[in-house]
Amino acid sequence: MSESPGGAVSLTAPPPADTPSKTLSAQRVVPLRRPGRWIVTAVVLVVVAQIAHGLATNPFYQWDRFRYWFLRPTILDGLLITLEVTALSAVLGLLGGILLALGRLSGSPVLRAVSWTYTWLFRSVPLIVVLIFLYNFSALYRTVSLGVPFGPAFVTFDESRLATDMVVAVVGLGLNEAAYASEVVRGGILSVDQGQHEAAAALGLPRRYQFTRIVFPQALRSITPNYVNQLIGLIKATSLVFYVSLLDLFGSVQTMGSTYPGDIVPLLLVATVWYLILTSVVSVVQFYVERYFARGATRTLPPTPWQRARSGLVALRARLRREAAV
Repeated sequence: MSESPGGAVSLTAPPPADTPSKTLSAQRVVPLRRPGRWIVTAVVLVVVAQIAHGLATNPFYQWDRFRYWFLRPTILDGLLITLEVTALSAVLGLLGGILLALGRLSGSPVLRAVSWTYTWLFRSVPLIVVLIFLYNFSALYRTVSLGVPFGPAFVTFDESRLATDMVVAVVGLGLNEAAYASEVVRGGILSVDQGQHEAAAALGLPRRYQFTRIVFPQALRSITPNYVNQLIGLIKATSLVFYVSLLDLFGSVQTMGSTYPGDIVPLLLVATVWYLILTSVVSVVQFYVERYFARGATRTLPPTPWQRARSGLVALRARLRREAAV
């Protein structure tokens, strides 16, 4: 029993006689055992090892021919065409998607109806049908003119000269991509809190300024991951331009496979690896773009892969030191 300066009396029980000499901080905490996790991990590792062994030892893959074809000029030329078609189609599709999304959100019933019809049509028709239809467009319209409807034409284009294989591929992919991008952009705009719109309007800002400086930058946090998925799908969709006589990466592989039928499998592996490289690069760019737009929305930015690996090594080293000290 002890008395404090304020006059209060506190009672403290004496420590028990059998208190262990080892302090609580020196005791070792035994982690919970999870045998199921170890079993599943072992099974997955065995399956991965079997797949890797099969890829490395199966002579059917012909890895020597794979190395021969991987950097051949004909493959690299097709790769450049794939990159060019993807870039142009992505820009055309994104711009068209923004216009369609704004049309869907417009107060004009005509713009809403036209935008909805366009999106419904191109999301319903397969891409290969769109490309083949555009490739044979000159059979329907030999000339394309701009002027007064049902009146004189001011400018006339020869469609057979205007619609080259590259133009057909870019326009077809861009028109199809715009339909999907419009829904991505519209969803991103709708994800912005309504209070942001009201605050911008209360400040008396012009509608264009509200959209370009306040609403759209916030919508990009939601648009970026969804549109990158569309972009990855667009990279793979470029393989269809082979059917409109444009020799992209897949078209070059198909042509070489017809010329060298014994190398079909290694040529397909070449195309597979290049598509994996392209999509991986896009995924890395997506991560850093998302990280950039996450500023101000999260307290701490998500760690980069290098930072994550370094923190994992530091945690592992600290754990090993603790176990060695015990």
